[in-house]
Amino acid sequence: MSDDPLRDWLGQTEQNPDPLRAARQASRPALPKRFYAEAGVAAAEDGHRLVLDGRPARTPGRRMLAVPQAAVAQALAEEWGAQGEEIDPARMPLTRLVNTALDGVADRRAAVAEDIAAYAGSDLLAYRAGDPARLVASQSAAWDPVLDWARSELGARFMLAEGVMHVPQPEESLQAVRRAVEAVESPLALTGLHVMTTLTGSVLLALAVLHGRLTAEEAWAAAHVDEIFQASVWGRDEEAEARRALRWEEFAAAARLVALTV
Repeated sequence: MSDDPLRDWLGQTEQNPDPLRAARQASRPALPKRFYAEAGVAAAEDGHRLVLDGRPARTPGRRMLAVPQAAVAQALAEEWGAQGEEIDPARMPLTRLVNTALDGVADRRAAVAEDIAAYAGSDLLAYRAGDPARLVASQSAAWDPVLDWARSELGARFMLAEGVMHVPQPEESLQAVRRAVEAVESPLALTGLHVMTTLTGSVLLALAVLHGRLTAEEAWAAAHVDEIFQASVWGRDEEAEARRALRWEEFAAAARLVALTV
């Protein structure tokens, strides 16, 4: 092991890492032993640092693991403090997200914002089922209030389509969504917004969580109206539910990071 225990298990980052893939990075088969007794927070010139036994922690990209918000740093310390005899990155979703924000988003904020805003061109909420009536009603109940909010608060009006045939959206609506995304200055919040958008296929749901229009639970349920309907008709798929549960943990962590940041 090197003189920096974190470096060996967190690994090296790519030059231009993908935020979602970095946030989803799974734990390695052989987990490292816990090498510290206490995790805490220390104020410094670059913000609030995560410290392990008083020693500053670093990201995989060798940056100080420091954030502007004391609440975020405290949440990180709680994740590290909750580890057992081994360090399991799978149980540290906020740490993974913050590492991604500092190493992969901070220096390429414009590109990440553009990637998020691009989802407006094919947002989940614009594509509706034609039947059965119960699914149509469920989609309308979950999605129409978000579209109404986007129109009134963001100035973005969306055209609806039946099925999967692409429908072009008004340019002014796409620009309105882009402005809303670009207004998110914090790399931490932008990382959370990216993860929520890609996991749901809807930048509108992600922005609704960011602005407090929806809770994380409400947005997640809205993103899975179709799956919930199918399960009610054909029965539960345990494997699909297990995969969805893992994605929910990522989504919930992203929503929490956004809430602690904005």
